[in-house]
Amino acid sequence: MNHAESSLASSSLITPTPAVCPVHSRWRLVLSIFKLRIGVLIMLTALAGMAIVPNGVVASWQTLVLALSVLMASACAGAFNQYVEADSDRLMARTRGRAFASGALQRGPRWLVLMLGMLILAVAAAGLATNWAAALFVLLGALTYAFVYTVWLKRRTPWNIVIGGAAGSFAVLAGAAAVDPQLGPQAWLLALVLLLWTPPHFWSLAIANRDQYAAAGVPMLPVVVGPERAARTVHWCTLLLVAVTLLPLGVGAGWAYGVAAVIGGVNFLRKTSALVREPVRARAMAAFFASMVQLSVLILGVWIDAALR
Repeated sequence: MNHAESSLASSSLITPTPAVCPVHSRWRLVLSIFKLRIGVLIMLTALAGMAIVPNGVVASWQTLVLALSVLMASACAGAFNQYVEADSDRLMARTRGRAFASGALQRGPRWLVLMLGMLILAVAAAGLATNWAAALFVLLGALTYAFVYTVWLKRRTPWNIVIGGAAGSFAVLAGAAAVDPQLGPQAWLLALVLLLWTPPHFWSLAIANRDQYAAAGVPMLPVVVGPERAARTVHWCTLLLVAVTLLPLGVGAGWAYGVAAVIGGVNFLRKTSALVREPVRARAMAAFFASMVQLSVLILGVWIDAALR
């Protein structure tokens, strides 16, 4: 056997790499526009809103429908954000690979029709399964992110995310209203926590990606005031946030929520304090991840309290 024949024989023993299924790849591409990781987080805050209502009782199927409604509404708002922001997303390394920005999916009216249909379905499902107060909050959350933040505020003011963060608050209120349309103080305070959580969470990420936002012409706070001042703002906002997370303890929140508020808050403050001392990317990302831990621990605390009631 000559060398060529030997090479051919050896290569025939190698198992070929399976080809990627075009249909599977296409579905993954389509799903990527809906920002499902953010949607799941928003859905969990809605479930926390349901759990925080004292003596609230809803059927399991109502909880499932409300959760999926919030997820779907968040998904369509996330897709609309990517649709509108495709041109600026191309200018940022963090976002240029998104489906609309990269051209992997072509923008067109059919996508807008799909998003509108999803939103109508989500709102109708929430209203029919629970009540129309919950459905209204589902609608307001999606519209706040899609239009108030994405279309109106994002390119006009460095304080865009302060008001845009109300999208998460509406998810909490949707969950609470699904249990009892007459919202109590715990529901409003948890919604306030979500409103105050969003700015230090997002500005930490913006500090880490300041140059990319500047290149895209997006006036995020660190671009406008610089990383040092933005870091101080993040820290002061976190101090206010942590203080507000303790307020539900005065209106009936249980010990598990209290422990979660203290642990998550102290950890977040440690990271933002380090960011003030050294406003660099590594510190900013550490603060960003600490914000995620804080919210996750708070939600867990709410659920534990509900389970122990």
